[in-house]
Amino acid sequence: MTGLKDKVVLITGASSGIGEATVRELAAAGARLFIGARRAERLKALAEEIGERVAWRELDVTDAESFEAFADAAHAQFGRIDALVNNAGVMPLSPLAALKRDEWARMINVNIFGVLNGIASVLPRFVAQKNGHVVNVASVGAHLVLPTAAVYCGTKYAVWAITEGLRQEHDDIRATIISPGVTATELGDDISDPQVAAALKEWRQKSLKPDAIARAIRFALEQPDGVDVNEVIVRPTAADM
Repeated sequence: MTGLKDKVVLITGASSGIGEATVRELAAAGARLFIGARRAERLKALAEEIGERVAWRELDVTDAESFEAFADAAHAQFGRIDALVNNAGVMPLSPLAALKRDEWARMINVNIFGVLNGIASVLPRFVAQKNGHVVNVASVGAHLVLPTAAVYCGTKYAVWAITEGLRQEHDDIRATIISPGVTATELGDDISDPQVAAALKEWRQKSLKPDAIARAIRFALEQPDGVDVNEVIVRPTAADM
């Protein structure tokens, strides 16, 4: 394996959960990190805790200009970009019959356009340097559909397809999709349907810790340039999902 020492990695959704765990995991491996999320105060605290190898900028992944500025700032800070971890996501589950159009739109904007905005912000740089790695965090929802999760799963199926398309289009750019099973994070805290929120709490009786996903991301990033770990599914041993 190649080491991550001094590799420059961008991480979205870095203020909590899988994103925060990935910041800690990759920093421990010697990477230089540029981290983004909407909650700037959390980013600032995390960067100050870890030290000078971590820089941050407030980021709205649904805003293409915000993402471009984020990538530009990372390049200005560290001189290059080696990898992007598209981790930001939302999961306000509900039955389709509830007609929560605003929540559908939010999932599509964050989970799909957020990923595309990230790819667009780094791809020209990766093409120019003939090297780069995009890691997209999806879900087991990219491989199955459950009641109340139709739109969410649809967004994650889309992330799977986008990642596979990116892989096929470039011989010198790596593309990885990481699909977590049930993980103890803030994802789903915005569910507005009380019954669905209670069901998620029950599902999380058997769940992964975020650092399990962070280790999978690190594994993919540490491979030599000629080795592309295309997909990793990580589930709790005792859980169905």
